[in-house]
Amino acid sequence: MTTTTSHVPEYVPESEGPDGGVAAARPARLIHTESTTEIPVHLLFREEPAAPPAEVKRPAVVAHRPPPEKEDGDTRDIGVRARASAPGVDPDIVERPARVLPGIAGVLAGVCGAAGCAVTAWWAGVLPPFAAEAFGRSAGAGGPGPAQWAAFAGAGALGLFGFGGLARGRTGRAWVLELFGRYRGTVRGTGLLWVNPLLLRRRVDVRLRHWRGEPLPAADRGGVALRVSVLVVWRVRDTARATLGVEDHEGYLRACVEAALLRVPVAAPGAGRGAVQATQDVLTRLVAADAGPVGVEVCAVRPLRVEYAPEVAAAMHRRRLAALDARHRASVVGAVVDSVEDTVTRLTMRGLVDLDDYERQVLVKDLTVAFCAGRGETGS
Repeated sequence: MTTTTSHVPEYVPESEGPDGGVAAARPARLIHTESTTEIPVHLLFREEPAAPPAEVKRPAVVAHRPPPEKEDGDTRDIGVRARASAPGVDPDIVERPARVLPGIAGVLAGVCGAAGCAVTAWWAGVLPPFAAEAFGRSAGAGGPGPAQWAAFAGAGALGLFGFGGLARGRTGRAWVLELFGRYRGTVRGTGLLWVNPLLLRRRVDVRLRHWRGEPLPAADRGGVALRVSVLVVWRVRDTARATLGVEDHEGYLRACVEAALLRVPVAAPGAGRGAVQATQDVLTRLVAADAGPVGVEVCAVRPLRVEYAPEVAAAMHRRRLAALDARHRASVVGAVVDSVEDTVTRLTMRGLVDLDDYERQVLVKDLTVAFCAGRGETGS
């Protein structure tokens, strides 16, 4: 059985209905066959069977793509990278308060030890002649015995520990205490204190301090060599890490400043206040991130003096003079042109002169020469 299809629908003409009305036209069949056969509607619009859902497999381990690196001139994320790459210190080295006693306890112990030594000497009969006469006791002939020697040792040790442990605490100073190489705490108290005399004391200055270094090498955004003198305002925040975590925290701070100057583009001499402030902020964040793990708090790193390196100073000086001269010439030409235009416009608008194109050009030329000559004589 052959089947033909028609792409243009045909419609059956309207016919009268049984009640005399006009029946609606109905479309002709789209499929014409030799034997008329009805096709079910659900077969014409039957959907394709849905494909079974594909099995989702877990992906293999995919390495994270590293973030794109910033350009050399971009200093916005330098502080973040500096904190990520900051050196680490032993986490056990953390400042903690040491156990100390008031100074009066040491004084009492020392006085008791001295009094015990005197009483033991009187008991043993080894007092000096004048002291024996004062106490009405004669000097012993046999000397002190074992009991007297033991009393002497105890009283002497008490006196030595009492007077030997006295210390004066001062504002802005601290002591880092060690016992046989082990950290035992930090003393930040003031006044008269008693500290165990067996402990090794290291004095640390915890006041706000500043350091102005010699000119250090640096570079601007264009890579031109510079010499920069900086002022670093800092203080010791963690005395244990500053003393035990690094050999010399002041030398370490200087090294951090030198490294930061080599990594951060410094504002060139003569730059605006905004560029100088941005350089200061970036240097402060960078140095603070490097020096923080060793217990040093950096408050500010301020460039005080920025100058070109000796090998490029002459060339940059000539370049700067040429730029200033070009700027001055441009300003002079602009002022002369404005003056000439204003003069010609006023003369023409007020009707003082009636000029054609040639006369206008001659007048403009003469005025330009006159104004330039006058400015040259004034400038000389």
